[in-house]
Amino acid sequence: MRRSVLLRFLGLSLAVALGAVIATALIATYSTSEKLQGEIDANTGQLQVDGEIYGELSKYASDHPTWSGVDKVVHDLADRLGRRVAVTTEDGSVIADSARMLGAAPELPSVPAATIDARGGGIGKLGGTMTVYQLRKPVAVASGFAATAAVGPPFMPASDWGLTDDEIAQRNQLAKQAVKCLGTKGKSASVARSDGTVPQVMIESKQSVGGVAVNSTTTTKDECLPPGLYAPSAKAKLVNDDEVRRSTACLDAAGITYKINDFNGLRSVDPAVTEDAVDETFANCVTQARVQALTPYVAPPAKLYLGAKSTFNVFSGEGLLRTAATALGVLLIAALVMLFAGRRLVRPIVALTGAAQRMRNGDHAARVPVSGKDEVARLGHAFNDMAEAIQRHDFQRKAMVSDVAHELRTPLANIKGYLVASEDGVVPLDGALVTSLLEETALLEHLVADLQDLALADAGMLRLHPSERDLSELTQQVVSAHRPAAEAASVSLLSTASGPSPAIVDSARIRQALGNLVSNAIRYTPTGGRVLVGIRPVDNGYNLTVTDNGTGIAAEHLPHVFDRFYRADVSRTRTTGGSGLGLAITKHLVEAHQGHITVTSRPGSGSTFTIWIPA
Repeated sequence: MRRSVLLRFLGLSLAVALGAVIATALIATYSTSEKLQGEIDANTGQLQVDGEIYGELSKYASDHPTWSGVDKVVHDLADRLGRRVAVTTEDGSVIADSARMLGAAPELPSVPAATIDARGGGIGKLGGTMTVYQLRKPVAVASGFAATAAVGPPFMPASDWGLTDDEIAQRNQLAKQAVKCLGTKGKSASVARSDGTVPQVMIESKQSVGGVAVNSTTTTKDECLPPGLYAPSAKAKLVNDDEVRRSTACLDAAGITYKINDFNGLRSVDPAVTEDAVDETFANCVTQARVQALTPYVAPPAKLYLGAKSTFNVFSGEGLLRTAATALGVLLIAALVMLFAGRRLVRPIVALTGAAQRMRNGDHAARVPVSGKDEVARLGHAFNDMAEAIQRHDFQRKAMVSDVAHELRTPLANIKGYLVASEDGVVPLDGALVTSLLEETALLEHLVADLQDLALADAGMLRLHPSERDLSELTQQVVSAHRPAAEAASVSLLSTASGPSPAIVDSARIRQALGNLVSNAIRYTPTGGRVLVGIRPVDNGYNLTVTDNGTGIAAEHLPHVFDRFYRADVSRTRTTGGSGLGLAITKHLVEAHQGHITVTSRPGSGSTFTIWIPA
């Protein structure tokens, strides 16, 4: 953990995540326990609640040809009864789900609570299958007939299914007329409405049970009741006719006898002989007829899933408060952890910032203390290395300015001295003086040219004009150009180049670089010494070597020989000549050709400079 900032942040994140998980688990456990206890207490009334949900949805299916719009009913039931209610098609596609939020919902139970099929009399398939005929077999009551089914589309003999608004208004008028008629006969009556819409005429009874008056409905045989009061709706009559037609066609084809009974305008197909056991073929014919007749008018079969309501609603008042308290606790813990760990992480960054500001203000000796081996520690080491390089380059810049001033001062002082002496008549202005002045001017010109080359190299503007040239030929040209200087110094200058050595180079710059090495070798080789210039092909290029048997270079000076104005001769006398820029320029010229230069030397035995140039 102490060696990587990444691992520190990872551990920090895991600690915060662990706190969040623990807090979430506590909320879930507490909420689930509360909900479970509530469900246990309410379990005794659960069957009644589920039956009410099933009845509401069955009524919706019988009153609508599709399930479109049932979503509102489902959510109202869930909110009112505290249950999760979901309706799906027979293939499992969700039609409505009270638990769905933002397009997502928990997984449905594995088994549906019931199947809502309004075509089969509205009775769900609960543990077995019964035919429509068996479920709607009528039983006699005081006022007529009623189906044994408690819920479902109010078909035979309930004739008020499918009433339109106009039909209901017409029945209301007929019910008022009936009440008025019964009143003239001394009977106290009133209008009651089934489901708040369908009117029924109720006669107040003088009998009572436990002190409570018992009312009874009127019968169709009462002369005060208009014929249309209990007549079936046009929709019910249409479906009933289609059902009877399909039933009789099926029974006729099967050769089964039957009889048709009429109940207040609706007909039913019954066995010709009343038996306790109904023939299976007869029952199937009647059932299929009912299903086919109802299909265009009721919603298709659907599966009903019931379950517990969400155990914890974060948007409820209690849930929101509990969630907010938990979130604040987690945030507080995370803030404390981040504050403790963040301070340790930020401390070295603050130190780096302070050191950088001191460097900006000119303190190039600014450094930061570093401990450890992590990313921040590596950043500290990199900063210190950068500061060291900046300080070194600043020192070199100042030294360079001093060296340039020194190199310019000597020839300028000589020129000025000769001119003043000539002006005073001390030295005659003859040819020898002019020649001396020209030599000093040549030194100044050479120094300025070297400085310009270095400036171009530093700016990346050193122009090359590469072309295919023979390096052996360039080597011979350099040797020929420096042979007079070598002969004047009594130094043997030889070339060991043999055979063509083609390469893409700027011939002028290569001659300049090689010429600087040969000039230095001649300068530092004593009388009778030897300088060898060679070329040898190596992997993907050539090695150009300049070897002398002169004084050599001490080991402590080798790393600095390519620095500007660097001389092994610390006295900086000009007896050996040179501006101290030749090797620095040579290094830049070689690197501009994508090559490199190295040196090996032993004091008293001479030196060897090697230039590698790619082919």
